[in-house]
Amino acid sequence: MPKYTDEDIRNMSKITCKIAADYLGISPMAVSIGMRNDLLPIGFAIHNEERDRTYSESWSYHIIGERLIAYKYGKTSEVQVQNIEKSLNTIIQGFMDMLENLEIIISQKKSGC
Repeated sequence: MPKYTDEDIRNMSKITCKIAADYLGISPMAVSIGMRNDLLPIGFAIHNEERDRTYSESWSYHIIGERLIAYKYGKTSEVQVQNIEKSLNTIIQGFMDMLENLEIIISQKKSGC
């Protein structure tokens, strides 16, 4: 099992489940199952339903280096991650609302209202 340092993790452009597992000292299956079930807050597991086959499901994993490092040292919790994601979703929704309002204003100006 390769031993990765925190700097190795920070410098990787893509972190696989195998790399995360080696870094945490657990199995790759534990990483993938943990991410799928929102029990391992180190990134995102995305179910690719259109690529599912009869006997297997298709998943993609995006592991964030800083989250992986924080998780290893116990400096992040599921509650913290949920709060961060909730805040980001609120910000994104705010921007989407502003964009919609801007589109309405622009269309009104074009029509001369």
